Amino acid sequence: MELSRKLAEYSLGLAYEDLPKEVVEFTKLCILDYFGSAIAGSEKVPVQMISELAKEMGGSEQAHLVTGGQSSVLNAALVNGAASHVVELDDIHKGSIIHAATVVIPAALAVAEWKRLSGKELIAAVVAGYEVCYRIGEAVSPSHYYYWHNTATCGTFGAAIAAAKLLGLTVDQTIAALGNAGTQAAGLWEFIEDGAMTKQLHTGKAAMNGLLAALLAQKGFTGPQKILEGNRGFFKAMSEEYDISRVTEGLGSEFKIMENSFKIHASCRHTHHAVDLLIDIFNERQPKLEEIESVMVESYQVALNITDNDNPQTQYAAKFSLQFCSALALLKGSATLDDFSDSMLWDEEIRQLLKKVKVVTDPQINASYPKQWGAAVEVRFANGETVKKQTDFPKGDPENAVTAEELREKFLNMTNKYPEKQRHQLADDLLELEKFETVEKVMVTL
Repeated sequence: MELSRKLAEYSLGLAYEDLPKEVVEFTKLCILDYFGSAIAGSEKVPVQMISELAKEMGGSEQAHLVTGGQSSVLNAALVNGAASHVVELDDIHKGSIIHAATVVIPAALAVAEWKRLSGKELIAAVVAGYEVCYRIGEAVSPSHYYYWHNTATCGTFGAAIAAAKLLGLTVDQTIAALGNAGTQAAGLWEFIEDGAMTKQLHTGKAAMNGLLAALLAQKGFTGPQKILEGNRGFFKAMSEEYDISRVTEGLGSEFKIMENSFKIHASCRHTHHAVDLLIDIFNERQPKLEEIESVMVESYQVALNITDNDNPQTQYAAKFSLQFCSALALLKGSATLDDFSDSMLWDEEIRQLLKKVKVVTDPQINASYPKQWGAAVEVRFANGETVKKQTDFPKGDPENAVTAEELREKFLNMTNKYPEKQRHQLADDLLELEKFETVEKVMVTL
């Protein structure tokens, strides 16, 4: 049986009533975390540009935009997908290297609001979307990740599945949706070289393209049935190495969404291991610049591929600089949204320490990736003392988990553009989402 058929049959057959209580509760936390990132990102310049264009192009008022107003479901997926990725605080899955929330949830929300579907239906669709994109991502990782942004490429399949489920497509229609999602899968890492705004286009278009594929399939528009494993399909075209068995191994007996990780620092996840360790050293010593002789960060090669930048020129580039994030954490003891400002970017002490940070690949840590996103740090002080620390799991991984209360607090901090009462009410609503007969009741509060 084709992989697409297996994934379609599983996804369409998954009902809310099939979900264990812990899966429902965890999925609501993923949705809460998505909204926090989307609301925090809604006023950022790249997102405002995309939103302005969507409004200029027009569209039926079918779904709400986090930037304000309503537009078509496709525009809503585009804008809300872009908004939820820009502040670099959205969720992440280690094995597939995918930020699923920022592509699956905006596509699902747009359909659920448009069709006046329930919170339960939305939750089930999100679980299915995460399941599919994570499995495809695991099959192609890590080789695919060198050139391709997994969230954009593999995430498109998750968006298509979530939309197909909510639209009530048949198995054959869903296979077509996956086929046409896969042929649209794109997103190159070249933007990392100069800090371009492209990363927001990746997630917005992945959400939009997955939804577009499902909407077309609903009308009978066909797509390739073997888009994943075919001779000219996704795996062979876009990965040097891939493992087809990862797509179906354990399918139906586990829930991949439970492997999700949450971010607590406002930077690329590949910097978080070092940030955690250096914040620990800050809390222990509060070191001054003149006391620090050198900093060594050892990690896996992919972390260096993405974040080895000793001279970031923009706020966004700083989020993808392991050197900058390390210096920031060691001198300031944090890496919050407010820390990635122009004043901090050009802070003289951070700039001086940044030049003392050396990043290298450690063979043992590298061998454990992507199951473990680990790092070791060594800080040498002017008095001759050396402090070493190591971690296999950044804070927010299932093995080093954040609590539901911590995620709620994160949400409240990220949505501080709203009055306090509104923030708390929105958090309450999202954490009781299964009680809502229509998702629209939540969206109108934005």
